[in-house]
Amino acid sequence: MPLSWLTTHAEIVLLSALVIAAAAFLLQQRRSPQSTAAWLLFLIVAPYFAIPFFVGLAVRKRANGPEALKLLPVSDQPPACHVDAMLRAYGLPGASDGHAFTLHDTPQSARAALFDLIAGAKHEIDAMFYIVARDDVGRAFVAALTEKARQGVAVRLIIDRLGTLNPPWQSLNALSDAGGEVRFFSPLVQRPMRGHLNLRNHRKIMVVDQSVAFGGGMNIGHEYLGDGPDVWTDLAFTLRGPAVQSCAGVFASDWRGTGGTADDPVIAPPPGDGKTIAQLVPSGPDLRHDGLHDTLINAIHRADTRVWIATPYFLPTDTLSEALSVAGRRGVDVCIMLPRRSNQRIADFARGAYLRELQAARCKILLFKPGMLHAKAGIIDQSAYVGSVNFDVRSMLLNFEDTLFVHDPTSVAQLADWFTGHTPSCDVGIANAGAMRRIGEGLFRIGAPIL
Repeated sequence: MPLSWLTTHAEIVLLSALVIAAAAFLLQQRRSPQSTAAWLLFLIVAPYFAIPFFVGLAVRKRANGPEALKLLPVSDQPPACHVDAMLRAYGLPGASDGHAFTLHDTPQSARAALFDLIAGAKHEIDAMFYIVARDDVGRAFVAALTEKARQGVAVRLIIDRLGTLNPPWQSLNALSDAGGEVRFFSPLVQRPMRGHLNLRNHRKIMVVDQSVAFGGGMNIGHEYLGDGPDVWTDLAFTLRGPAVQSCAGVFASDWRGTGGTADDPVIAPPPGDGKTIAQLVPSGPDLRHDGLHDTLINAIHRADTRVWIATPYFLPTDTLSEALSVAGRRGVDVCIMLPRRSNQRIADFARGAYLRELQAARCKILLFKPGMLHAKAGIIDQSAYVGSVNFDVRSMLLNFEDTLFVHDPTSVAQLADWFTGHTPSCDVGIANAGAMRRIGEGLFRIGAPIL
């Protein structure tokens, strides 16, 4: 009996210590209030279940050691605007001119650009995507990489393991046999306290010969780069110029994160005769701060004329939602474009409470009717962005993401024209909801960080 009592006492003390340590760790991390409250409640009410989940899922930042993302400044030019100045304040690469920027707003244009870059590679191809699908497009992409590897081009490919649960194994094996290297980001089985299930690499970047980059919101698969009525509306870009160095640096960091060996690029490509003022803005667990998220809040609060956001999923942090509401009430033209029905029905349900709040604050809600809108872009006054980041908690505070900001009139106008060109295909406004739906939306809102 005494031994049993001592064992029970020791278990209680150990469990209490683990809960206190987990709570202390949790309170030191920057999280949304609902996320912090949910974790604390889980730890108190069900510690036996909460501790294992906490070990596997609760780590939000891992910007230490070789996994920390370190990028060179790239630009010695004065800040292009207050958005650029804010990003530099977080130590992110500044904007510079001399870029050649091409926006790809159709799957055909993006596919042609992607495969042309691969075909023209002479020395190396570094590519990473959240999804490389097991379909004709995915196989063709890997086959193109395999052909270049057989020609002696150094090929490295990163695929997120959770994003691509069913990759084209036969094609990937052929790439490896040809001398290419394939690594999966955050395998499903890892050592504890890595937060691997909750921290996904959502970046889409391909760098060829350290001189040209392909990026945006498109993964490798039929929905993004195929033909037919079921293909999604999305955006990608091709970039030449100094910011390509940042793309290469992000890839090198993520390659090290998969266990590979890679040196950061030390020399930026020289400015060309392009007129685009651009900067690549990475975000994610490999940075100690949330510079992109905070810069968007600052830019929305400072906006004078317009805040136009295109996103497939809309589950913002409270501070982002409040910034949009305040801008709308100030008379800024705030428009949120998103699919009438996305491929994530739970996210569609949970977004309702946010959208109705914004609509009440004189923001315009645009529901895209033709199909799935997967583009991630924004125009805020005279700056614009396009990249991999959704306007939701997961992309802003959890995932590894990349976003390209442009600040010159021509490039901003391209993105603005794309946005306005799609507004006729949208229904305006979201319907009111009954009491039961509002209660349900409120419950789903609590789980917004994992949707």
